[in-house]
Amino acid sequence: MAATDGERNHQTGKLEFSLDVPFPSSLEASIALRSLSPDREPRKGGISKHLAVTGSTLSVKWSADEARVLRVSVNSFLDHLTLVMETMQMFGPPVTQ
Repeated sequence: MAATDGERNHQTGKLEFSLDVPFPSSLEASIALRSLSPDREPRKGGISKHLAVTGSTLSVKWSADEARVLRVSVNSFLDHLTLVMETMQMFGPPVTQ
């Protein structure tokens, strides 16, 4: 189950949202990171996204100027994350090399 947190940063005035997604292994979390990292935000400004893996957890942090832009970015990311997870389930656990 994923853990989430959302709030407004009072120093910058930006909206911030973070999501932690646990995976069965660190290898699967790394596969998800590599699959999701190439997707850059379509807007040049107003939002930033940072992805990282710690152990078997994929962590994502957003910072945005507007709630609407943040919502669109998070929804798009969740759609892509769902596809990545379904693909990993379909093809089974990764083979270590």
